[in-house]
Amino acid sequence: MSVTEQSIVRDMALAPEGHLKIDWVQAHMPVLNRIRAQFEREQPFKGLKVAISLHLEAKTAYLAKVVQAGGAEVAITGSNPLSTQDDVCAALVEDGIRVFAKYNPDPQEYKQLMLHALETEPDLIIDDGGDLVTILHAERRDLLAKVRGGAEETTTGILRLRALEKEGKLEFPMIAVNDAYCKYLFDNRYGTGQSVWDGINRTTNLVVAGKTVIVAGYGWCGKGVAMRAKGLGANVIVTETDAIRAVEAYMDGFAVMPMLEAAKHGDFFVTVTGNRDVIRGEHYEVMKDGAILSNAGHFDIEVNKPELEARSTGKRTVRRNIEEYQLKNGRKVYVLAEGRLVNLAAGDGHPAEIMDMTFALQAMSLKYVNDQYEAIGRKVVNVPYELDEQVARFKLESLGAGIDKLSAEQAAYLESWQEH
Repeated sequence: MSVTEQSIVRDMALAPEGHLKIDWVQAHMPVLNRIRAQFEREQPFKGLKVAISLHLEAKTAYLAKVVQAGGAEVAITGSNPLSTQDDVCAALVEDGIRVFAKYNPDPQEYKQLMLHALETEPDLIIDDGGDLVTILHAERRDLLAKVRGGAEETTTGILRLRALEKEGKLEFPMIAVNDAYCKYLFDNRYGTGQSVWDGINRTTNLVVAGKTVIVAGYGWCGKGVAMRAKGLGANVIVTETDAIRAVEAYMDGFAVMPMLEAAKHGDFFVTVTGNRDVIRGEHYEVMKDGAILSNAGHFDIEVNKPELEARSTGKRTVRRNIEEYQLKNGRKVYVLAEGRLVNLAAGDGHPAEIMDMTFALQAMSLKYVNDQYEAIGRKVVNVPYELDEQVARFKLESLGAGIDKLSAEQAAYLESWQEH
């Protein structure tokens, strides 16, 4: 069968629009373009199959094409039902990549699409949130033996991988791309910070200046969301469970308090913790009329919707990606994008220039794990520093910027313990 016949997408007639989107991001991803040229020469994945699960939009599509340029046979599926863009899916099929993804499939179909990607029997995987790894280890262990290893994109996914490794059940090496400097310092902070507010502003069309924003979680993503909220003129309150991060938020100029207290003040809420039930029953009881709830964590469990529904007399869709809940106490609260990733489910995700660095790391990490999978063993390992630094150097060169180099005397000084 042809790639078109093997793929499952919404509508192949949408492909021209998808090609335009991919062409646009390619023009703004110079680091990934450089790696693509290297892959085309070296063919590091020749004869191998790669399965990818990521938010299936234009930037991800270009990563898939870069991996394909390295000689791989690529299959791709989504990592969130509301972030898939059907026109991009169709364009990838025309480019010879097997695609198993549609916008907003029902839960059963969404799971089946992931299974189809794995049933291509990949040698390598790129995962987002740990779903492919989880399915392989829990349901399709018959496919495990062929997998050499892979790379994981998110904090949530790495938490799941570390738990699997701790239990001694991880069957192949995984590279923790999320923990690389060029990922969390830029993607998590600047990418999430901008794209979350792109999604909220596009969806609500409301002013942020003068409002009170509650940011739940002050990791690198939370730092970015809070920083951008402050830049938009908001009053920012941070909630945390980690005392050190809470002090950091306070020193950065933000108010810090428990969610039950913060919930009384918030106009906008953004959860970005990677944990569940961050906003739950008792918080809804004290919220302002008109509070707007959104999530920027991987799974739609940070805002507890069942407990919200239990406290509501009804709900309705008032704008695209906005559900209004009528609470029994007479107030109304709004949930954006069904509590899923607001920056992707209600927007286009991170800027292309940011994902240029992250996806460069993904591509280089995939090559690294393919070269070193036997030596690494069944472990979760960090991106080697030299790859991290190489991406940063490529980025600087693309910006026309340069840095100094240590002299021999300076390098020796830094490595010496003797008095100078």
